Amino acid sequence: MENLKTFFQELYYNFNTRKIDLVIARMTDDVKWANGMEGGYVFRHKGVKEYWTRQFTMIRSNVTPLEIEQEKDLVKIKVHQVVHDLNETLLSDEIVYHYFRMRGDRIAGFDIGKAP
Repeated sequence: MENLKTFFQELYYNFNTRKIDLVIARMTDDVKWANGMEGGYVFRHKGVKEYWTRQFTMIRSNVTPLEIEQEKDLVKIKVHQVVHDLNETLLSDEIVYHYFRMRGDRIAGFDIGKAP
């Protein structure tokens, strides 16, 4: 796998600039992705794309990675997450953790956790 820091910096850049097909291309076909808006999970490339397409019609988010740690196939990323509604009203500005389960050089799973 390419440099871990570069991989995830590019991933977050592509998410923040809404190049979602580039982000989805980094996932396994059977990815399990946390639905941060409604709870539960979405599955496979189609589920992630539909979820993000719907999400982007309701909010504008920006997520910046601050710290990246890896232990075997689990990558934990401390992120600064800022979310506005479409009228630019701030909805949240917080530190959260993103957990990526890797399979080789692809993302097989994603979860979200609050800062301890």
